[in-house]
Amino acid sequence: MSVHAPGTRWYNAVWRWHFYAGLFCIPFVIWLALTGTIYTWGPQIEAWLDRPYAHVAAGAPSVTPDAQIAAALGAVPGASLHKYQLPDTPDQAVQILVGKQGIERRVYVHPANAQVLKVAVEEQRPLRLVFHLHGELLAGPLGSVLVEIAACWAIVMLLTGLYLWWPRGRRGLAGVVYPRLKRGGRVFWRDLHAVAGIWVAVAACFLIVTGLPWAQAWGSYLGEIRTMAGATDGPIDWTIGGKAPETPASDPMLGDHAEHMGMAMAHRAPAPGDLARVIHTARPLALAPPVLIAPPLAGKPGWTVSSDAANRPLRAQVIVDGTTGAVLARKDFAERHWIDRLVGYGIAIHEGAYFGIANQIAGTLTALLLVTLAVSGAVMWWRRRPAGLLGAPLPLSRPRFGWALVGGIGLLGIALPLFGVTLIAVLVVERTLLRRVPGPRRWLGLGAA
Repeated sequence: MSVHAPGTRWYNAVWRWHFYAGLFCIPFVIWLALTGTIYTWGPQIEAWLDRPYAHVAAGAPSVTPDAQIAAALGAVPGASLHKYQLPDTPDQAVQILVGKQGIERRVYVHPANAQVLKVAVEEQRPLRLVFHLHGELLAGPLGSVLVEIAACWAIVMLLTGLYLWWPRGRRGLAGVVYPRLKRGGRVFWRDLHAVAGIWVAVAACFLIVTGLPWAQAWGSYLGEIRTMAGATDGPIDWTIGGKAPETPASDPMLGDHAEHMGMAMAHRAPAPGDLARVIHTARPLALAPPVLIAPPLAGKPGWTVSSDAANRPLRAQVIVDGTTGAVLARKDFAERHWIDRLVGYGIAIHEGAYFGIANQIAGTLTALLLVTLAVSGAVMWWRRRPAGLLGAPLPLSRPRFGWALVGGIGLLGIALPLFGVTLIAVLVVERTLLRRVPGPRRWLGLGAA
C-alpha cells in the first residue's frame, strides 16, 4: 500500500504527537506523580510532623485565648493576628497564624501557660513546599505554565496512546489487560507500557483535569467562565498559578485560604474577650476541622470562622459578631454555585481527601501506573532509537485514521487553550521549518511523512 493511502498522513501525525507528547511529558509525569503522592498523604505526614505538639497540656487548665494571642504576637514583634486555629483537643498546642511584612508564620503556643513552643514560616513548612514543587516547580507563574503545558500534552499522550494501542482484532487478554512478563525483550516493555496505559488512562485524565484549576492559564480561563456563568457570588478558595485570585471587597464571605495564599488583608486588632466569645459560638457548630478563626477585616462586621477541611464539600464559613457572639451569616458548600461545587469535588478527589484512605490509595496506585507508563515508554524509545536519530516514529502505511480522534484533539485545543497554542506552534514549526532543513528533517524522521 502506498504511503499516501487514505488516512496514512494523519495516522503518522498521531504517532508523532504521541511521541512528542511522551518525550516532553516523561520527566514531568514522574515528578508530578512522586510529589503528588507525597501531598496525597499530607494529613498523615503533617500529623507525624506535629506529634510533639499533639499532647502538651494533659489535664491542665488553659489560659485565655487573648493570652495565647499575646504570646504569639510577642514571638514575632510587629506582627498582626491573621488566624487562630481551633485546637482539636484541650491538650493540643494552639496554632496561631500571624503576619508581618507579607510573610505569614505559624506559632505553636502551649495552651496552659502560653509558652511559645515553635515558630515556622508558613510557606516553608514541608507540605507547603511540596505543594509548590508539585504545581509550580518552585518557579512561580512560569513553573505553573510549564506544568500546565506538560499536563495538557499528557492528556494527548494518553488519548493517542489508547488509539494507537487499542487491540484491533486481537484475541485473548494477554498484552491488553495484563502484560506477558515472561516474553522478555520488546514484548515485555510493549505490554508493560500498553497495559499500564489502558489501566491508568481514565484515572490519570481525571487527575490532570481536576488539577487544572490551579494552573496559570487554565485557572484564569475558568475564572472567566465563572464570571460569564454568574458564579462570582463567593470567593475562589484555590490558588491560580501559585497566587490567590482577587476577592471582591463587597463579598462578606472571604476565602478561607486568603492569608496563606498571599492575599494582603488589613485586620482590626481584636478587642479583649472577643475571640473567647467567638470560640464559644464556634465549637457547637461542629465544623469540619481544621477550623480557622480570623479577626474582622477593616470595614467588616464580624469574625470569620471557616472550615479548612481537605474534603472541600465539608467546608463552611460563618461570620460571628465578636461583641455578642451572634452568628451574622453562614455559607455552606452546598450553597455555592454549581461550578465551584464541581471544582471542589474534583479537587477533593485529586488531593485524596474525598473518600478517606481509599481515595489516597487510589491516587497512589494511579501515580505508580503513571510512573510505569513513563519509564516503560522511555525504555522502549531508547532501545529502538536508531543511532544518531531522535527516534521519532517513521512514516508508515497503516491507515487507522479516525475523524473522532482528530476532532477530539481539536476540541481539546479549545478546552485547553495552552495546549491548542503549543500544538499550533509544533505544527507550524514542523511544516514550515523542520521539513525544509535536511539535518533536522532527517533527525526527526520526517523524510517521507
